[in-house]
Amino acid sequence: MICANCLAEKNISVTLIEKKAYPFHRVCGEYISNETLPFLKSNHLFPEELTLPKINRFQLTSVNGRDAHLPLDLGGFGISRYTFDHFLYQKAIKRGVNFILNTEAANIQFADNQFQVKANSTIYSSKLVIGSFGKRSRMDISLDRNFIRKRSPYAGVKYHIRTDHPADLISLHNFKDGYCGLSQIEEGKYTLCYLTHRNNLKKFGSIKEMEEKVLYKNPFLKTVFQNSEFLFERPEVINEISFATKSPIENHVLMAGDASGMITPLCGNGMAMAIHSAKILSELVVDFVNGKLTRSQLETSYSTSWNSNFARRLWAGRQIQRLFGNEWSSNLAVNLMRKSKPVAEFIISQTHGAPF
Repeated sequence: MICANCLAEKNISVTLIEKKAYPFHRVCGEYISNETLPFLKSNHLFPEELTLPKINRFQLTSVNGRDAHLPLDLGGFGISRYTFDHFLYQKAIKRGVNFILNTEAANIQFADNQFQVKANSTIYSSKLVIGSFGKRSRMDISLDRNFIRKRSPYAGVKYHIRTDHPADLISLHNFKDGYCGLSQIEEGKYTLCYLTHRNNLKKFGSIKEMEEKVLYKNPFLKTVFQNSEFLFERPEVINEISFATKSPIENHVLMAGDASGMITPLCGNGMAMAIHSAKILSELVVDFVNGKLTRSQLETSYSTSWNSNFARRLWAGRQIQRLFGNEWSSNLAVNLMRKSKPVAEFIISQTHGAPF
């Protein structure tokens, strides 16, 4: 959606194929780092009419309930994907983007310097294709991407709730083989989103039973679950979440957002990285369309820029994740935050970027 808005603003013809219809919910932590604000505001892609929570403190709890707090120097804001995507959708319509909704792109072929995209029974032709289909999709299988061949043990679960929790605080709560984030979004609601190993789901008969038997071991999570109003009839769930290395380009398709690489959710910067990758890509696409770059130069420039901006952050996220999801290591992480805050602040900084 960011790419579509930026390209349409430059009078470039854009067609966006989406298998659902806006607005809809996605499994997402729904926290956006303030590194995105200069870009969003300068491109009129920040919803100024909404009063959004300003988040500048971080809480970490271990499996057995020890906790530590740190300030977030850069900070961020909370907004649901339901609201933010719909806002961007309405902006894109005004800018002339052509939307094909309730339609899933099933196959992409590249030949003679042209793409053919098959969606339902229709084939669309284009000079460029941007792949922004999230963490995992049928398109990854169609493109035979390396990461899709390996099963991932992780599943994500998300709720919207009303609860008693400071508006300026994002908290991360450990439990056995997983962790759960909690932070405020628009209208005083909160996003409760957790990542868990599939073994937890296999062991118990339902998500609810798993939550009671596993997540409740952390007293902070038990309090949240037992004293909150849950706003969904059932949670949003996604399976097979992979943090394996991905390529930002596959068969000349330019990947953006989680399709190009996914940072571990505990770092809370997936949305910021997606927005930044869209900015980088859109600027290069404009140069390509205006004849300033060849396809080869476009692909090389994007791959180089993507890796220089995000590869280290993704690597850092994978290493930090090892501190989470069991009693011993989560206690170690909490003790580190309590006793060596400069080290903890340095670790957190490795997953954040500079304002752009």
